[in-house]
Amino acid sequence: MIDPLPRFRRLVSISVAALLAAFTGLGATAQTWDFYGGDAGGSRFSQLSEINRDNVKDLELAWTYRTGAVDENPRLKMFIDFQATPILLPPEAGGHLIVCTPFTKVIALDPATGEERWTFEPKFSKVPLAGRFKCRGLTQWRDAKAQADARCATRLFLPLPDLRLLAIDARDGTLCPDFGTDGVVDVKPLVKAMEPHKGVSGTQLLSPAGLVRDTVVVTTTSNKFKSASSVNGAIRGFDARTGKLRWTFDPLVRVATDGIEPTPQHVGGGNVWSMTSADPERDLLFLPTASPAPNFWGEHRPGDNRYANSIVALRGSTGEVVWHFQVVHHDVWDRDMPSQPIVVDIRRDGETIPAVIQLSKSGMVFAFHRETGEPLFPIEERPVPTDGIPGDRLSPTQPFTVKPPPLVRQGLSPDDAWGFTFFDREVCRQKIAALRHGSMYEPPTTQGTAIYPQIGGGSNWGGGAFDPQRNLLITPVSQIPYYVRLVPNAEIDPQTGKLPQAGAPMQVPGFIGGTPYGVEQGPIMSPFFSPCTAPPWNKLVAVDMAAGEIKWEIPFGVLDKLMPVPIPLNWGVPSAGGPIITAGGLIFIGATADARFRAYDIDTGEELWQFRMPTSAMATPMTYAAGGRQYVVIAAGGHSWYYPDGVDDYLLAYALPD
Repeated sequence: MIDPLPRFRRLVSISVAALLAAFTGLGATAQTWDFYGGDAGGSRFSQLSEINRDNVKDLELAWTYRTGAVDENPRLKMFIDFQATPILLPPEAGGHLIVCTPFTKVIALDPATGEERWTFEPKFSKVPLAGRFKCRGLTQWRDAKAQADARCATRLFLPLPDLRLLAIDARDGTLCPDFGTDGVVDVKPLVKAMEPHKGVSGTQLLSPAGLVRDTVVVTTTSNKFKSASSVNGAIRGFDARTGKLRWTFDPLVRVATDGIEPTPQHVGGGNVWSMTSADPERDLLFLPTASPAPNFWGEHRPGDNRYANSIVALRGSTGEVVWHFQVVHHDVWDRDMPSQPIVVDIRRDGETIPAVIQLSKSGMVFAFHRETGEPLFPIEERPVPTDGIPGDRLSPTQPFTVKPPPLVRQGLSPDDAWGFTFFDREVCRQKIAALRHGSMYEPPTTQGTAIYPQIGGGSNWGGGAFDPQRNLLITPVSQIPYYVRLVPNAEIDPQTGKLPQAGAPMQVPGFIGGTPYGVEQGPIMSPFFSPCTAPPWNKLVAVDMAAGEIKWEIPFGVLDKLMPVPIPLNWGVPSAGGPIITAGGLIFIGATADARFRAYDIDTGEELWQFRMPTSAMATPMTYAAGGRQYVVIAAGGHSWYYPDGVDDYLLAYALPD
């Protein structure tokens, strides 16, 4: 006989959580996960508390779903990254759990059982363009003017790698005929119209579409390593009902105004490859913009290159700039804004401040009043080196946060060398000494320059989560030493320099088209294949955003899967993906290359639960309630860089015992 008491307690817990949420204005997100980041602002916080610090140790695998993406595309396995975060639809839209594969196949599942309900698979040429195949998520929109049972009253927006935007009926997976042409808006002609050269090679739509009220927003990902011009990084807003173009925002200023030196028309980049976020009430869209093209060399794009490397607040309905803050001036370090801005309210000194938080690859946390752009903590312009490649005019200063302090170490010297033994420590010391080293903003050179933190962060696309009850920001950060060397074209092997992998991490130098240089880059490693600086090499950090202080930090990830001898040293490992937070006092995060899914106590950072998955879950989880139970779901698909042998296609759901 099944004891009904545990289920009764779960139902009471969920009902109480929903009731409390309703009184705090959070009822719409209490039991669901509407957007990639949980809500439109990307806070990744859930009011659910059935799973909490007292019982999380009992969490178990409830169901597993395999997407089939790897078996169906075996020759493309090395280009596949399953990094999707599912969303849950409301009952009037079918109540489906929606996930996409790296090849943008949309799958609707029963959220309580994982059983497949319907699929939609768009057709496109599966040729790797801007790197890899990935689909991090879909965006749902409810048409307030349509009856709940009308066709496409709730629609899913799906960007495709071949530069098309699709609108799908959320109930059954069919295209919405009133959007664009039979449910499709072809963005390619718009991209080509702003392209200085014919073609759009190296450009894809990879990130979930942005959404502000009834404007759906499309951003692009481009390969800026290969071309001095790349593709114009314009962001575009479309009517969510009709697909009609409403506005276009070019993140690089092309006309000299108010003392701003313009960026030449033939220079591309400045795009948004990460996720946008929104404040629908204020009609605000927040963009984390990337660097101009190309990475590491900027002689042909003088000035600060605004609005690149910035957080930009646009009016969602018009695309007009409301405010912006540039985090890196004239970037030659590939320090674009990597993660979704986090739109939250911060309580400080008895005041509730509408804020937006931007994490950065440098490990600095920038926080602003989201209506005005006024910094919540002091930011200083400090002098930095400018003697880089001759002819490249670097900015004499860069912004540094006073609070919170940097989440990772910044800058590198030979004294920072580390090794298991005196021998490998000395080799590391010599490697660092042979490079240009010092501050975080030492320019790239033909000598080679130590880049610390690495070009992957600090923070990367995994971003962070925010607990509104504690004013606490949680984020993973990396601190692995790296180097970049600009190689004169005459020194590059003309055969290997043109290979697709040329210039990628730990690969041969590759040409940057239209420049005098190629690029060689990679981590600074010891003879024993460990990073040349002391661990931890990856951390999970909690930041008090009211005080601007680090509350706690812990090493994140163990080394057993990455070592010939599986010793579980808790020194931090490469990660990709972010955390979520629940009202049960828990942080859930996968992300690490050690194939663990973990739960932490948010107040102390203590690990309370872990589950060894079939492969690494380098994605961000989500949580929801269905059928009287709380579920936590994560995509486990490995990583084509960090964990290529484990590339796979698992969707895993966890719950307390039924």
